[in-house]
Amino acid sequence: MWEKYRKRRFYLHRWPSQAAMKRLRSKVCERTDRRRSGGDVRDVIADLNPILRGWGAYFRTGNAARKFIDIDRYVTWRLRRLMVKKRGRNLRAGQRAMWTEEWFNGHGLYRLRGTIRYPKAA
Repeated sequence: MWEKYRKRRFYLHRWPSQAAMKRLRSKVCERTDRRRSGGDVRDVIADLNPILRGWGAYFRTGNAARKFIDIDRYVTWRLRRLMVKKRGRNLRAGQRAMWTEEWFNGHGLYRLRGTIRYPKAA
């Protein structure tokens, strides 16, 4: 909020704060908990997508490209860890390398990277 000449103006945050990033990471962490390792990864992805889509829609008009890349990497890392826990002792050599970001995107994971819309000049 900014006040000048007794007028109040509110501005949208142009990029995610550290607190916003932390809240999103905690939501992702809850939904990719190791208790979910018994189910299908598509169900976990279906739970994550509305959160990622909504968060990305709020911050997409700002300069948040690096933050979006960080979140994409974090979500992929959490899903990869979930898949390793799911396989457990039956994890074959090289199988972990198969679970890339493209593999998860192919299974329906919403990707934040590339969704930024820069505002037009007035």
